[in-house]
Amino acid sequence: MELGKYALVSESSLLALLPLLAYLIMVFKNKSNLAGLIVGVIVGAILTGQGIASLAGIFANSLGSFLAIIGIIIMFGSGLGYLMNKTKVSQTLVYWIVKGIGVDSEKKGMIAVVVSSIVICGLLGTLAGGNAIIAPVVIPLVATVGLTPSAVTSLLRVGGEVGLMVGPLTGVTLATMGVTGLSYGELMLWAVIPFSIVWIGSTMFSAGRIQKKLKGVETYEITDEMIDINEMVITKEQKRTTILFLLAFFLLVGFGVITGQGTNYAIIVMLVLSAVLIISSRMEIDSAIDTFVEGAMKMVNMFFIFIFFEVMFFLINLGGGFEALGNLLTNLVEGGGKALVLIIASLIGGFGIEAAAVAEITLVHEMFIDLVNSVGLPIEIWATALLAATRITGSVYPTANLAGQMGIARCTNMKEVLKVCWIGAAALWIWVIIWSLVGPILAG
Repeated sequence: MELGKYALVSESSLLALLPLLAYLIMVFKNKSNLAGLIVGVIVGAILTGQGIASLAGIFANSLGSFLAIIGIIIMFGSGLGYLMNKTKVSQTLVYWIVKGIGVDSEKKGMIAVVVSSIVICGLLGTLAGGNAIIAPVVIPLVATVGLTPSAVTSLLRVGGEVGLMVGPLTGVTLATMGVTGLSYGELMLWAVIPFSIVWIGSTMFSAGRIQKKLKGVETYEITDEMIDINEMVITKEQKRTTILFLLAFFLLVGFGVITGQGTNYAIIVMLVLSAVLIISSRMEIDSAIDTFVEGAMKMVNMFFIFIFFEVMFFLINLGGGFEALGNLLTNLVEGGGKALVLIIASLIGGFGIEAAAVAEITLVHEMFIDLVNSVGLPIEIWATALLAATRITGSVYPTANLAGQMGIARCTNMKEVLKVCWIGAAALWIWVIIWSLVGPILAG
């Protein structure tokens, strides 16, 4: 594919980044990601001189792209999540976790919230969907030990975000592995685990302070849709289905890690796990398929976002936008070394860009990968910048994700929740700076 006859840019031009600028302007005007991307694609097509026929070809090619595959995986994951809800596997897991911890104090209540959120969001691959399942079960229990809505909101959000990073089949994990080429073990060891420990630790500390301040001021009102865990009955069928699901999950993931399976493997894993749930719970086949499709349909908008992102990336690359940006950044940070590259990339992603996390990972990677290679920054360390770029954004100012978590946790105190977020973001920034200096040395 080449620049069209009436292209307004030449090769390797910063003007080719105008589609990205148009997209960001739309997003910051509170328009949807898809609306912003449509505008970005139109701008890109005009700049690169693409006609209707050539643009159609770009869209067709995007359907076989990495982002499209991730979109399919996320849709399948949502379908699997709906089956997990239908078969009560999700609720059974929450029940086992909470009962296993034995919530009889504030501290244990906080641990139960975080662990439940990590596990369920990590399995389902969705922050809002995972915590929406957890909340009705956990809230009545933690309310009895006095946890406040502000503390619960903060813990649910961070637990869910960490779940998305550690879950082996989530879009965030697969996308990060895909662009960096790291294995799951390498990604966890060099980036996710240390990043998560810092985030959870700082959040537990700040949530504890908020808890002391607001205890007795904020309280939960137990509503009819909430579930008394002491009255929950887990049937033999639900236990069997949950155990078989977990066995199949760990076997499939273990096989994938040992044999070095690629991103596409996740599609088969989703389908096999769905089959395990259907067979074990003895669901009627048409009902099971309808449930799976219903769940997958919830992510159609996300799939479209990924396709339009891929098209916009292609048009930007066609005009040499990312290449020109890489050259500019190289000149600006020349002599600054590996640490400065990691910090700048984290800063731009963390405070300048907010998009669907998977697309944001790809975007930040495209923007900086030439610079990363030119300064010799180890890819294991570069992964931390991708985490920071996609996770810090929601911690510095109110976002749709944060508002959604407040709704799930029945919280209205944005001010106090943001204070917890800021302490977590500050801790992460300190970690990014430390890791930018120490990480490259350790990675060799």
